[in-house]
Amino acid sequence: MHSLKDKHLAVVATDGFEDSELTSPVKAVTDLGAKVSIVSTKGGEIKGKNGTVVSVDILSKDAVAESFDALLLPGGTSNADHIRMDQDAVNFVQAMVTSGRPTAAICHGAWILCDADVLNGRTLTSYPSLKTDLRNAGTTWVDQEVWCDAGLVSSRTPEDLPAFNAKLIEEMAEGRH
Repeated sequence: MHSLKDKHLAVVATDGFEDSELTSPVKAVTDLGAKVSIVSTKGGEIKGKNGTVVSVDILSKDAVAESFDALLLPGGTSNADHIRMDQDAVNFVQAMVTSGRPTAAICHGAWILCDADVLNGRTLTSYPSLKTDLRNAGTTWVDQEVWCDAGLVSSRTPEDLPAFNAKLIEEMAEGRH
């Protein structure tokens, strides 16, 4: 099993995140020693659509890509729709992806990647309703449990979390960028 002892994961989310799509990957990487910071548009706490409450560590306006080794973008339609309207969050996501740091997006989490303009020529999967948006942003969309394109890990739904978490861990351990 990989050790993530010296790795730092940024999770970009706000209220309405899909609980398991945040908590499951966070547990998977912290169990291997990674540090995790929640990056959000507002301070204090954010609440998942099923009631999970997490503390915000860094405001999106203060997040700096060089402080992190990888990025997690959990789904939840409301979360994804609101986070992509925050230009600071979009800029941070863009900086993370363009720097080559592993980025993992599940379900609607990939939506912000369209706004960050980092998808042209990439291949990924997502919740099926995002297929047209992702194709319009220049991707090839595939219907797979997990897909990885040069450090960009993507999955469709909470049912894909075991494969998603395993691939995120692998990408973080390899330390691309």
